[in-house]
Amino acid sequence: MARSVQTTVGWIFWDPGAVERYAALGIPEAFASPGGYIATRAAPLAPAGPEAVIAAFGSISPAGIRAVFDVVGDPVRFLDFWHARDEAIVAGLHLHAPDIVEPLREFGPDLWAVVERLPLTGRVLFGAVRAMPRPYDPLLSGWHAVNALREWRGDTHWAVTVAAGLDHAEASILHNAWLGYESDWLALSRGTAPADIEAGWSALSARGLAVDRAVTEEGLALRQRIEDDTDRLTVLPWHLLGPERTDTLVELLEPPCTLLLERVDVTAGPNYQPGSRVR
Repeated sequence: MARSVQTTVGWIFWDPGAVERYAALGIPEAFASPGGYIATRAAPLAPAGPEAVIAAFGSISPAGIRAVFDVVGDPVRFLDFWHARDEAIVAGLHLHAPDIVEPLREFGPDLWAVVERLPLTGRVLFGAVRAMPRPYDPLLSGWHAVNALREWRGDTHWAVTVAAGLDHAEASILHNAWLGYESDWLALSRGTAPADIEAGWSALSARGLAVDRAVTEEGLALRQRIEDDTDRLTVLPWHLLGPERTDTLVELLEPPCTLLLERVDVTAGPNYQPGSRVR
């Protein structure tokens, strides 16, 4: 379910229809994909300012987040990007994964009922997303319920990561090695500054989690514990939905999510959206 949730949401980050809309709203074309991702995901927290978004986003470039705030300006304008993404979601799902439309419409009310029962403490981005007005369109409402579940897992994951003593660069370095990606790929893809990457390697080396810019077995074991703890702490939504409904939902989502992940291969590349990949 974690993979299906991530895929149902994540494909839109690089969708050309979404990117075109972000560029039309004023984000420079060369920066429209990452900038639009930041603007849309940050919209619920935008009134709190860039530092709050940096804190919530974890591994996403602080410089990139500040740049988006500079470009967008008035925090209210972030809602324009939120609504533009909604338009692209509806169009894109119908075009690229039509078999996901009815499951999202059908399960949306049940998923919102689950979202309302999830613990809020320590999950700031989830709380901000949950407080946003819900769409009247049943398809879009179902998608936003899934997005709320994604942010709840994400907030939980970052709580576990911070409790392990990792900052954004160190977390990306460990995650990158755990995935088996080429050195520093993940951190660079998230806009992490080279100086922060170097500081991350130094910090990991000081803890015996890396040697000569290679993550050690201890480092990989720590990253696995973070994943296991995240899974353990985020099983609650599926208990609340119930085993039969959860089994049905994952069976319905998996085939269209396979198509959406193939879209990511085309629009971004095969390393992107690692949360959807079979490791």
